Amino acid sequence: MLGLKLPTDPRWVNIVEKNIDEILTDHAYCEQKAASTAISLIVSYPEYTELTQEMIALSREEMAHFKMVHDRILERGQVLGRNRKDDYVIQLLKFFPKGGSRTTQLVHRLLYAALIEARSCERFRLLSEQLQDKELAEFYHKLMISEAGHYTMFLKFAREYGNLEEVNTKWQALLEYEAEIMKDLGKKETVHG
Repeated sequence: MLGLKLPTDPRWVNIVEKNIDEILTDHAYCEQKAASTAISLIVSYPEYTELTQEMIALSREEMAHFKMVHDRILERGQVLGRNRKDDYVIQLLKFFPKGGSRTTQLVHRLLYAALIEARSCERFRLLSEQLQDKELAEFYHKLMISEAGHYTMFLKFAREYGNLEEVNTKWQALLEYEAEIMKDLGKKETVHG
């Protein structure tokens, strides 16, 4: 369903299990950045009313997810650590050239967002199926369902606002590029890395 060209190595879950506090901190910031992306799309493209309405809802949902993850961190007797750079996103954002029309820029941002959500969904599925901590596994199962909805929403908007054939071609090329990135990732206790 997600269209990812290279699945995550299942051994990534072993890394996560040894570093739960680290993954929770990274995950919390991922949720915060997702909310920020939604707000940024509202600020940049307010004339797209349906997108704006969806991004309002998404920003609320992502901040609610941030709180859920933050609460888990506190329950474990920890505090939220410092934000870290996301090597995955840094590499991903190099794919599309800068510039172009506002519509082209919007489509590119929507495709990036769709792919990030798709990879998060795939990673959360692995955690939900393989974590030994069943409560945490159930937590990630619920989040996996949300991420799948976000992925399809962003892709739907990209196809709606851009030329469908062109968007589908860009999407496939982005998926191929992302698979190359993933060959060097999956060795850290981060959601995407």
